[in-house]
Amino acid sequence: MSALRRDFLPRNLQWLMRANGIDACIAVQARQSDEETRWLLELAEANDFIAGVVGWVDLRSVNLDRILSDLSNNRWLKGFRHVLQAEADDFMLEPKFIAGVSSLAEYDFSYDILVVERQLESVRSLVDRLPEMRLVIDHIAKPDILNDSWDGWADSMAALAKHPNVYCKISGMVTEANWNNWASETFERYISLVLQEFGPERLMFGSDWPVCTVAASYPDVIEIVRSALNREYAGAEEYVFGATAKQFYKL
Repeated sequence: MSALRRDFLPRNLQWLMRANGIDACIAVQARQSDEETRWLLELAEANDFIAGVVGWVDLRSVNLDRILSDLSNNRWLKGFRHVLQAEADDFMLEPKFIAGVSSLAEYDFSYDILVVERQLESVRSLVDRLPEMRLVIDHIAKPDILNDSWDGWADSMAALAKHPNVYCKISGMVTEANWNNWASETFERYISLVLQEFGPERLMFGSDWPVCTVAASYPDVIEIVRSALNREYAGAEEYVFGATAKQFYKL
């Protein structure tokens, strides 16, 4: 992980975006801290290419309603995320956590679901309890691409796609493959599956920058998705690289 042990700031990303035809981005949390959320909001205020922020809040806090009410006044804040992949599988099914996620809808916030493949059974239970929430599954739920995992992941993603309030980000794939020996073809069937089940209207591209740089460049991850979409579904790129994010995050 040595490639990540340095600062990554807006100036490091902006030129990459311009060079690859990306007009704007959403900044998404990486740490469970109020301080990071405030910092990301400051970056959005100062950089017009950051169109919104997905921050963090303690969804089990007894003061959650007051906190959300205060945060709802910030026009850059679009939703929240918790690093569920680092928690026990049943963490997301705790009543306080579910109530916290549900309360986000009252303030028109969305919720990003960051999990790995083994947690998908719990995700399905979580989604069943949140029919009114705008939800998006990050990184196509991190299937074990390195070991060619398929059936359980594919079945769960197809089931989740039946919920019209659930969206999916095509992102985070290169870090689930062999970092030093991957090929674009490795990811084609995973992209094809989510495209078939969710449709382009509920899919959005995510760069996972800078984390992606341990295995691929920023242009690499864009090209993997663009080339797969162009083969699979004419016109999908318009949604996956823009329209879906605008609609989901209410930009």
